[in-house]
Amino acid sequence: MCDAALMAYYVYIMASGRNGTLYIGVTNDLVRRVHEHKEGLVEGFTKRYEVKFLVYAETHDCIGPARQRERNLKHWVRD
Repeated sequence: MCDAALMAYYVYIMASGRNGTLYIGVTNDLVRRVHEHKEGLVEGFTKRYEVKFLVYAETHDCIGPARQRERNLKHWVRD
């Protein structure tokens, strides 16, 4: 059980296009975060590689499991 029972966390995958660059992240506001990626509002990897398309998202009740899932996904083989 989590301390903040009403908080949701999202693990998400963004892509630059078909067979393009992938980005995996975690956030507590998926709509805001996707908007930031699409508009290039935050300097860094996703802006540099034009990663703008949400291709997958899942919801978690607690930040701990969400961060663990993010780490697990980042170790997946792309195929």
